[in-house]
Amino acid sequence: MEVSRRKAPPRPPRPAAPLPLLAYLLALAAPGRGADEPVWRSEQAIGAIAASQEDGVFVASGSCLDQLDYSLEHSLSRLYRDQAGNCTEPVSLAPPARPRPGSSFSKLLLPYREGAAGLGGLLLTGWTFDRGACEVRPLGNLSRNSLRNGTEVVSCHPQGSTAGVVYRAGRNNRWYLAVAATYVLPEPETASRCNPAASDHDTAIALKDTEGRSLATQELGRLKLCEGAGSLHFVDAFLWNGSIYFPYYPYNYTSGAATGWPSMARIAQSTEVLFQGQASLDCGHGHPDGRRLLLSSSLVEALDVWAGVFSAAAGEGQERRSPTTTALCLFRMSEIQARAKRVSWDFKTAESHCKEGDQPERVQPIASSTLIHSDLTSVYGTVVMNRTVLFLGTGDGQLLKVILGENLTSNCPEVIYEIKEETPVFYKLVPDPVKNIYIYLTAGKEVRRIRVANCNKHKSCSECLTATDPHCGWCHSLQRCTFQGDCVHSENLENWLDISSGAKKCPKIQIIRSSKEKTTVTMVGSFSPRHSKCMVKNVDSSRELCQNKSQPNRTCTCSIPTRATYKDVSVVNVMFSFGSWNLSDRFNFTNCSSLKECPACVETGCAWCKSARRCIHPFTACDPSDYERNQEQCPVAVEKTSGGGRPKENKGNRTNQALQVFYIKSIEPQKVSTLGKSNVIVTGANFTRASNITMILKGTSTCDKDVIQVSHVLNDTHMKFSLPSSRKEMKDVCIQFDGGNCSSVGSLSYIALPHCSLIFPATTWISGGQNITMMGRNFDVIDNLIISHELKGNINVSEYCVATYCGFLAPSLKSSKVRTNVTVKLRVQDTYLDCGTLQYREDPRFTGYRVESEVDTELEVKIQKENDNFNISKKDIEITLFHGENGQLNCSFENITRNQDLTTILCKIKGIKTASTIANSSKKVRVKLGNLELYVEQESVPSTWYFLIVLPVLLVIVIFAAVGVTRHKSKELSRKQSQQLELLESELRKEIRDGFAELQMDKLDVVDSFGTVPFLDYKHFALRTFFPEGSEESST
Repeated sequence: MEVSRRKAPPRPPRPAAPLPLLAYLLALAAPGRGADEPVWRSEQAIGAIAASQEDGVFVASGSCLDQLDYSLEHSLSRLYRDQAGNCTEPVSLAPPARPRPGSSFSKLLLPYREGAAGLGGLLLTGWTFDRGACEVRPLGNLSRNSLRNGTEVVSCHPQGSTAGVVYRAGRNNRWYLAVAATYVLPEPETASRCNPAASDHDTAIALKDTEGRSLATQELGRLKLCEGAGSLHFVDAFLWNGSIYFPYYPYNYTSGAATGWPSMARIAQSTEVLFQGQASLDCGHGHPDGRRLLLSSSLVEALDVWAGVFSAAAGEGQERRSPTTTALCLFRMSEIQARAKRVSWDFKTAESHCKEGDQPERVQPIASSTLIHSDLTSVYGTVVMNRTVLFLGTGDGQLLKVILGENLTSNCPEVIYEIKEETPVFYKLVPDPVKNIYIYLTAGKEVRRIRVANCNKHKSCSECLTATDPHCGWCHSLQRCTFQGDCVHSENLENWLDISSGAKKCPKIQIIRSSKEKTTVTMVGSFSPRHSKCMVKNVDSSRELCQNKSQPNRTCTCSIPTRATYKDVSVVNVMFSFGSWNLSDRFNFTNCSSLKECPACVETGCAWCKSARRCIHPFTACDPSDYERNQEQCPVAVEKTSGGGRPKENKGNRTNQALQVFYIKSIEPQKVSTLGKSNVIVTGANFTRASNITMILKGTSTCDKDVIQVSHVLNDTHMKFSLPSSRKEMKDVCIQFDGGNCSSVGSLSYIALPHCSLIFPATTWISGGQNITMMGRNFDVIDNLIISHELKGNINVSEYCVATYCGFLAPSLKSSKVRTNVTVKLRVQDTYLDCGTLQYREDPRFTGYRVESEVDTELEVKIQKENDNFNISKKDIEITLFHGENGQLNCSFENITRNQDLTTILCKIKGIKTASTIANSSKKVRVKLGNLELYVEQESVPSTWYFLIVLPVLLVIVIFAAVGVTRHKSKELSRKQSQQLELLESELRKEIRDGFAELQMDKLDVVDSFGTVPFLDYKHFALRTFFPEGSEESST
């Protein structure tokens, strides 16, 4: 889980050439794409969402339930329904192909009992766990224990449907749950996952007492399915006029096909099931197969109208999707109630047997409000300022807004938000219960809090109010179009104009000739005149012509006398000040005399002379100066809007022979970006016979058609059109020749600009030619793929692109420096989109090869090269082995292995004879690596054997060297020791001689003392003289 505030997306790259004017204007009016809107992300796909009146927003995803604050910026509590600390899905649920209903482990999420006197709010949750368990918890904190729970309440199948509503009934005013669910699925692979009780095996709708401990079903609280009715997919449940309604449709969960018409079941709002009938809903107008899938439901209670999004089958991979696949249809609840008959068609009744008697009556929608679109997914309706507003989600991540007119006529929807990743919008749109200017947009694993209008795109008061958006109004103090809550001093009703005021109430400065002698400058519209000031200034001289203050409760006016000197005043600035806000305008009188019509003259501030039928300076008088007869104010011109490119009706009929002249075959491409396409080719026959050829594009049914004149008839079979920019949607295309009938060409899809997510590999060699793959989306609308180099400029590259990936060969940059980076760009029309960086490095280096043959019919060639980061694939490399005189064999690439020192490329030559002979006669190997071609020489000795041979030799050399050094050092040591011993002996001999000499000198003294000469031989003398300790020990 992650709570974040999404940053504004990076600015798109600056195009090399200016955008066409229409594309530029479309970009200015583009809806929000993630500018600081809060986004909450979950670990798993979201299965349910609900908002309470006081306790925040509840989101179920995977096996977890989160409680968030209304801003989505803080998580208040979390419930782990399956395993503590783990929100992952017990069984992986793959998203089904739209419009097939999605799978989820969360089946019900219903806040109720909010605001009840003396009672706290409760949250009822239903899960597939424990055979379709249901729990009742306090709304305040999910960490508290459940108050009540029961099993077999909701569908226990992840792909099964469940819809429910909580209401009060009975004499005790108890709370009951009316729940409709797909309890049993016919598919054998899912039938064993959960086995409901026999009593629930054919149950379609059940009533549960939510105040009972186990949410038990009432005694008369079941409505059974008819035998053979198949599975019913329930979409919603709601209360209206004392009854409970369940929109549903018969559905085959195996094939993904609807087996009958969408219907509405009705039961009484009671303590027991009282079946009041069912009625079929027909929203098939405009589609040959009808629309039998019901995707989303919303009750507009204030209008007593129910809105639903219906869809036809789109096929696997959306190949059958067309501009008319989905539709929004509105039905009057009173008519559904009146036509709901008690027939035993899908449900058992006591009156008749199943599938016998009358079929349910079909209810037709309100024709004026039907909106046909290529890919709607969800709807939510409300009433704002007596205007019905519908919000629609789409399969490509758009949030649309439709405002119904007085007769419930749908207008062309406005795109108020787009999800950048184009994730399909969840089937349920939830309004913010605290601030009605927000709506919660759910898609995939994310929930966003989106503003319900883009008021700031309207730049003037008249533009703001004529847009008829009830959420927007003109704020005087801010002088811009805002929500009422965003307008300073909005409590002052005169400070904020809503659409009920109309554009005529917008403040506007007027210059009026009030009499013969003066001209009055005043302001008209809806505003508070209190404490206002006004001033008129000559722009050329900066001189004030007039300055005044308002009288109590009256608008300030400036009166300028008619003077001949004022005829040279060409430009004036007029300013009205109201304390907190100002209104100013500039009037240019230079071209008054050139205006020939009264409305245009008066609109610019000039004066109109009726008798002379000419336009004059407002500060001068007509001639003759008869004010009563000549000065007459004419009505201000009303700007006429064009029909938005609506084709003119053809009243003439062409002969059958003429209709058969022209033939349309195809249109290419069938997908274009929202910027349009300047080179669309239509093929067919006999194009040169027509003098006037137009293409008509029809998208959303309530929007204007685009009428495009042919750009160039190339020849009799080909012609070229230039398509304008448009929003994302699929459109029908037809060609009209000389005003005749429009011949259908098929459909054309406007899709978002391409987006890159990955370039692989991101590093290549300087010689080029490596296969590079880009991953992303919408690559099938690019015009060119460009490599942008700082020195070589833009290099056009041939590419092969489909919707989700694009492949191209890296161009050679051999003349550039070895290491360089280039930018990969996509060109769409005149816009260039950065797709990432491609790194160039020096060419790979090969060191040698060797050939091995384990069997006589197969050779293995191992080519070694230095390690690098090129990620070479099989399609990048070609290997050829040369042998014998002129023989050569292609070697099939197997794999690449990498160790610490070298990389080995393994290839094999199979299906040959005498493999050993070829191996022995091999000479060289040719390697083609993209644009790089080189020859690799065979290694003379395999590196492993070479190492094994060299190692012992090195060891012997080291040993001999060590022995030699040791012997040399030993000899030196012995020589030095001998020299020291000789020196020591010499010194000893000298000492002994000196000792004897001294002994002889003392001889006479000894004779005198002892009378005789003691015997002292040389040995004893030496020992006693030099080793006295040893001599003493020997004597003892």
